[in-house]
Amino acid sequence: MTVPRLAAAGRFDPACLFRPTSVAVVGDNGAVFAAHLAMGAFAGRIDIVGAVAGLTAAPDLAILTMPAGDIPDAMASLADRGCFAAIVPGPAPDLTEATQRTGVRVLGPNSFGLAIPALGLNASLAHIPVPKGRLALVSHSLGLTRATIDWAEPNGVGFSTVVGIGGNAGIGYGLALDWLSQDSATGAILLEIGRIRDRRAFLSAARAAARYRPVVAFRSGRFPPDPDGIGAAVFEAALRRAGVLSVGGLDDMLAAAETLSRARPARGETLAIRAADPGAESLARDAAARFGLTVADTQDDRAAGGILLVHTPGEAIDVAALAEQARTSPIPLLVCAMGQTTGGPLRGMLAAAGLPVFVSPEQAVLGFLHLVRDRRNRAAARELPGSAVLPLAPDRDAARRGLAADDARAVFAAYGIATPTETPIAVFDDAAFGPVIALRPQRRIDGGNPRACPFEIDLPPLNLTLARGSIARAGMADSAAMAETLVRVSQLVVDFPDIASLNTGGGGTEPAIALRRPDDPPMRLAIAPYPNELTETWLAGTERLTIRPIRPEDAETHAAFFKRLSPADVRFRFFSAIHELSPERMARLTQIDYDREMAFVAVREATGATIAVARLVGDTEGRSGEFAVVVQADAKGHGLASHLMQRLIDWARDRGFAEVVGQILSDNAPMLAFVRRLGFVLHRLPDDPEVMEARMPLLGNAMAEGATPQV
Repeated sequence: MTVPRLAAAGRFDPACLFRPTSVAVVGDNGAVFAAHLAMGAFAGRIDIVGAVAGLTAAPDLAILTMPAGDIPDAMASLADRGCFAAIVPGPAPDLTEATQRTGVRVLGPNSFGLAIPALGLNASLAHIPVPKGRLALVSHSLGLTRATIDWAEPNGVGFSTVVGIGGNAGIGYGLALDWLSQDSATGAILLEIGRIRDRRAFLSAARAAARYRPVVAFRSGRFPPDPDGIGAAVFEAALRRAGVLSVGGLDDMLAAAETLSRARPARGETLAIRAADPGAESLARDAAARFGLTVADTQDDRAAGGILLVHTPGEAIDVAALAEQARTSPIPLLVCAMGQTTGGPLRGMLAAAGLPVFVSPEQAVLGFLHLVRDRRNRAAARELPGSAVLPLAPDRDAARRGLAADDARAVFAAYGIATPTETPIAVFDDAAFGPVIALRPQRRIDGGNPRACPFEIDLPPLNLTLARGSIARAGMADSAAMAETLVRVSQLVVDFPDIASLNTGGGGTEPAIALRRPDDPPMRLAIAPYPNELTETWLAGTERLTIRPIRPEDAETHAAFFKRLSPADVRFRFFSAIHELSPERMARLTQIDYDREMAFVAVREATGATIAVARLVGDTEGRSGEFAVVVQADAKGHGLASHLMQRLIDWARDRGFAEVVGQILSDNAPMLAFVRRLGFVLHRLPDDPEVMEARMPLLGNAMAEGATPQV
């Protein structure tokens, strides 16, 4: 029954990076950082030294400004002193190796640094003071970071955090997203992405962050050349599945930030346009038509997904009334204030009042489109196709024989895929995100011109909902047969990771399948499927239970389960007396990423009620997992808690975790006895005498023989 544990001594703690109480500038090239720190309002200790040996106490965060060749030794010296977070603003060799050897995690090389205006912390290379606000920016480029900061203040935008990833050889996007997703001071997150080291880890962190706040990204930097636009289409598809809004460049990212950081989420995809001037209204309607949006014909704004007010110079406007409407209405309100001589100051007033404001009707409609796309992406991110997604099982043995015989038609037939398909479907590997599914329509029913990329791209695994989304984005008529075919192709790719590419045929091409070479690494999906294979039936006495990984649709039954817990169980689980779980917290508990954490629920087959849950959350390095387990009163006494804990321990061992840990209130005698019988070692936390920490190494460990505590 745990809460997030305190970081152990002698290891990296993200709080030391993002909430430092002391900062040291180390080296002979730190004058800029020293000046920026001195000019800020940072209340913590600031040390300026020429070498690590000059530190009298270990700082939370160090800025390493010595020559590149000296940085690995400096990192080792920092670790010896107990500092495990650093910024490297210049070039540095072998940062990854130095991190593995010392345990010191760094932003860099060539990092912009870190700015947290609410703390008065400017440990960065910013050319102007960073304004305070609710946007977080994570960027690899010094120049683009400065450009974004330069844009912000005149547009009434400020930052909660600015993080310079730099060359992304140390701390990457994943750890930054993990922190920002739980930062109440952050309203929206901007990502400028130059390189992704681990696609699955990145999408996992992005998906977790996008559950709680808008995330906008554009790619730049060291991606491969992309003359046909396929790489950009794959990037957009991958981020869409993570719930992230992908945009075309810096201007688009800033426009999306303007909207997403201020407007409420879209309630639907219909836009109500309000304009006193017919010409201005016509401009907005034309823009909506170009973007494929529907304009509401009714004057009843409650039926709209968003409202756009178009203001032209000379018209009266009540800024306070509009701000109050935006604050109280569940429907997002966007304002276009045209013109410059009078329109510019008016936009400043509207922005200061917290309204999303635009210079032209076209930009305002694009702002609403960003809200719509964000809504669609969040819905796509909630879809969790399983590792088996077909209603009828394919003949996998026949498919295996077909692959061995190089008979593509036999393989497709084994999965119920008629060839050639009505629209060609291809599967190929993307350098950044691995296997992708490409739908190539021969014609579009909407008459629109194809994009630079001739394909509609998505990532496996797919279910019918996601498949229909691909068909719609391709501009094709809705087709149940085509959607099922896409899902069957997706299942084939999931089942046979040795498939390197395939084409279902059609449009003048023959069906074909190519296998990976024997020495090639196996395919690994960028998006983890729902682990159906971990579902089991279990008897608690004479009652049949289904034990399975939690899903997003468990939110309602999980809330009911929480209400059935006793006050004592709630206090032991959450370390405080809480009466209801907020929607955000419930989402956090039920919408998990199975690459990063696991939660097994026990469900009564007779009623569908959840009666127990056991949870394990991995740390940012995937080395340690923290457990929690709770069983409602009438289900105790059958060994259910022991069984759930064994499932968690086995899962953690399979994932390569080195240990399982948890924190327990010292007056929770039943749980302390329970974990002792499971083989955990207990010790009291020195910083909190009311909390005991339980720890179980997993290498070669197993649950104690015959341990069947009745909890």
